[in-house]
Amino acid sequence: MHYGRPVSLDAPGHDDIANIGFVVGDRCVAVIDTGGSVRIGGELRTAVAEHARVPICFVVNTHVHVDHVLGNKAFEADHPQFVGAARLAAAMERNRPYFVEHFGEDLAPPVSGAEILGPDRLVADTLELDLGGRRLTLQAWPIAHSDCDLTVLDRKTRSLWTGDLLVRDRLPAVDGSASGWLKVLDRLNQMQVDRTVPGHGGLIHELHTAVESERRYLVALVEGVRRELTQGQSMQHAIDRVALSERPRWLLWESTHPGNVARVYKQLEWE
Repeated sequence: MHYGRPVSLDAPGHDDIANIGFVVGDRCVAVIDTGGSVRIGGELRTAVAEHARVPICFVVNTHVHVDHVLGNKAFEADHPQFVGAARLAAAMERNRPYFVEHFGEDLAPPVSGAEILGPDRLVADTLELDLGGRRLTLQAWPIAHSDCDLTVLDRKTRSLWTGDLLVRDRLPAVDGSASGWLKVLDRLNQMQVDRTVPGHGGLIHELHTAVESERRYLVALVEGVRRELTQGQSMQHAIDRVALSERPRWLLWESTHPGNVARVYKQLEWE
């Protein structure tokens, strides 16, 4: 697997910031996320060829964000099944024009929406993938980090790939529902695994500690915004004051936290 760096999407190297990798079975390989460009996807494909003598049968995307999906095109010639949560197809279609406009340099020329490959196999709840002597359990989740989050459990090694439902060091980014995310974290916290591959940051050996760290921030975010709304404060007032005790614990605060507060503020003001 490859561990991404704590870089913003608007910074140099933004296409190589997510954790991506693959699982090898006796029959075939499943790739899990493909990076933020066709170039990174191609490097991952080369790594698969160096470590496996069986074909790639699945490319699994954990959610819609560019740093996890734009490398899909590099695997098209392998003719795998592209797999994602049930809402991923619609999310890819909805975001395709934005991806082309803002991340066209990360695609292969000639740049067009056709270069952004979405799923052809969708997971409404759970799905088992058999790689030959190795089974993966895919789980689709309610709206949390995004509206199309998916986790992958490698049963042989008890390794859990969480996508951005769980991140390490890098501040969690709310693109879905913070309240829904907290409920999903409670369910993840009940899982018994030996290691966890987060969407960003190093390998996690203690799932419960990582979940509690992320949960602490999201609770402070939701409760802080709700308090600001109760007091009749503006969104900017909330951005300047909510969850500030969490700031020293996370990277990319300035680029991520204001957007989190704004999204939660808009959601909670209609409660």
